[in-house]
Amino acid sequence: MKAELAPGLGTARIINGMWQVAGGHGPVDPGAAARQMHAYHDAGLTCWDMADIYGPAESIFGRFRGQLDARGREESVALTKFVPDPGPVDFGLVERAVAGSASRMGVDAVDMVQFHWWDYADKRYLGAMEALEALRSDGLVRHVGLTNFDTERVREMWGLGMRPASNQVQCSVLDQRPAAKMAPFCAGRGIKILAYGSLLGGLLSEKYLGAPEPSGADLYTASLCKYKNMVDAWGGWALFQELLSEMGAVARKHSVSIANVAVRAVLDMPAVCAAIVGARLGVSEHVGENLRVFEFSLDSDDRARIASVTGRARDLAGIIGDCGAEYR
Repeated sequence: MKAELAPGLGTARIINGMWQVAGGHGPVDPGAAARQMHAYHDAGLTCWDMADIYGPAESIFGRFRGQLDARGREESVALTKFVPDPGPVDFGLVERAVAGSASRMGVDAVDMVQFHWWDYADKRYLGAMEALEALRSDGLVRHVGLTNFDTERVREMWGLGMRPASNQVQCSVLDQRPAAKMAPFCAGRGIKILAYGSLLGGLLSEKYLGAPEPSGADLYTASLCKYKNMVDAWGGWALFQELLSEMGAVARKHSVSIANVAVRAVLDMPAVCAAIVGARLGVSEHVGENLRVFEFSLDSDDRARIASVTGRARDLAGIIGDCGAEYR
């Protein structure tokens, strides 16, 4: 259930994602969201993933962090992202942004800042990384990671002496692009992969097994819209139904859910340190469901059933490109 994300920084292998409070997933009550975070924490799911662009996510974590402090100092791991707007980026801008995140999160130092950049043609991402490394030396940041960078850019940074601890990328039984180039590069250098999108926004579940193809109002969250587009690119709804059927058979064999099988499959992929599973804080709670991922293992027959469908899908790397290409 535990893994080392970076030297001295441990994490549960399921990280609680906070994109769902950023908007596009319905209204959020910050107080109720912070209170519900304790159920995850008390169950051992103590790592939280957020971003400076995720609406009130950092402030909600800060409220929760204050409540933990009131209970007596307890361990939690806070990952956030630095996602600057396109344009000039100097040390002062980076320092102010990260200090603002730390203030909202209620921490003296951010456990990990994960850096995202929109335009590779603008090479100022290298200067931004140097600034983040300097903030790590200064103690405001404990570790520096990446978000949605491709293998070419990670290799470039490594060649310049930069040492990102991780790269957060989209990864699921549908989207196995990280296995092609990213995972081999990262595994040989100790860079950990944090996988998001492992549940396709909820599409990988019994709810959609045998269901008609959703469209329009059926796609009622930003996650469902995003990942339905991924299903379309991958092979379409009919092939997706075949995948759900096979994963459903695997789930019944192990007395777990399709979602559990989906996350377990991702955690078994090379170089994947943890899967980020979105938390609908203040709306629904899936602590017990998430923990069942650690109660079973996939065997060769299970993996073959899944591969019998995914092997007939389109090549997403050829359609979209390497990790993160969907954002550029």
